[in-house]
Amino acid sequence: MSEQQTVADNAPQDPTDPQESANPQIPAPRIGDPLLEVSNLTMHFPVLQGSFIKRRVGSVQAVDGVDFMIRTGEALGVVGESGCGKSTTGRLVARLLEPTAGKISYRGQDITHASRKELAPVRSEIQMIFQDPYASLNPRHTVGTIVSGPMEVNGINPPGGREARVKELLEIVGLNPEHYNRFPHEFSGGQRQRIGVARALALDPKLIIADEPVSALDVSIQAQVVNLLQKLQREMGIAFLFIAHDLAIVRHFSQRVAVMYLGKIVEVADRDSLYNRPRHPYTHALLSAAPEANPSTSSRERIRLAGDVPSPINPPSGCRFRTRCWKAQDICGSQEPPLVQISGNQAGHLTACHFPEEGVIASAREKQIILDPALTALEETAS
Repeated sequence: MSEQQTVADNAPQDPTDPQESANPQIPAPRIGDPLLEVSNLTMHFPVLQGSFIKRRVGSVQAVDGVDFMIRTGEALGVVGESGCGKSTTGRLVARLLEPTAGKISYRGQDITHASRKELAPVRSEIQMIFQDPYASLNPRHTVGTIVSGPMEVNGINPPGGREARVKELLEIVGLNPEHYNRFPHEFSGGQRQRIGVARALALDPKLIIADEPVSALDVSIQAQVVNLLQKLQREMGIAFLFIAHDLAIVRHFSQRVAVMYLGKIVEVADRDSLYNRPRHPYTHALLSAAPEANPSTSSRERIRLAGDVPSPINPPSGCRFRTRCWKAQDICGSQEPPLVQISGNQAGHLTACHFPEEGVIASAREKQIILDPALTALEETAS
């Protein structure tokens, strides 16, 4: 069985009330209190070579020195291009992967390299919703078995029995309790994702990692699932690490947003500050690529970056964005910019750039920046 089919896949626990904290020694978190703190989180996957005797010839630097914090009841969105390390970061936080370096602290407890037994008290409090609702549900199990699985693994017997609790969860996520005995293939993609949400709620989690939960769904269904997650966050006080590449959805759902590029966070701020006054050049380029309802009347700048994202096996020295940045200078290649608050920024707005953009509203700028020479030649020919 894959890891996606057993989110709570560790040692059984003793608690019998799903509403109680999984670890009775730690008081229940209050809204606004620090819940998860990540410091210098690093994940390097080995690159092996050889037919019979494998030897390590390099590393894929999927995540390289990431820092962020999530408070109780808060939603932190993580955006960036495909391959920037968003999903790997989520799996590290859920401890589905063993970090290469760094520290993960959950409610003051260091769980970075915790053993299976040590993770058992907090495993139920950190759950995950996976990207593909077709691959994350076991096709041989009924909905009742899938949703009750985490309770069975953790030895939880809620009042009224597991079946009653599963039917209650199905109602919470907008499904019919009569679906208890049906199989995943009988449901649409949106309904399957709701089953995944119900499974994540089975242990009354305090933190849910949503790894692109709507990217595999039809556009007409995406809003329904996002609104469901937002309702759960509001009513149940659940914190979210919301990973996505759709900037509009992240802005709608998250209170704060972190922008990742090639394994590093380059900017983090509250959503209004980041979307209206981005400071990192990559954030500007990312926002300029977002589709608009009426592009013909928009005065927003258009930024097209030259080249491709460098290989994470051999990333550029210094600032990793410098090979595609129109503001890069010598210092960008020799010194890595720290993620700090820049003068004039709102409190908590951190940027990793030696030459940050001016803090003006991006939508009010009319300048067009075209960095790709081939695109420039095409536009000049067309005009």
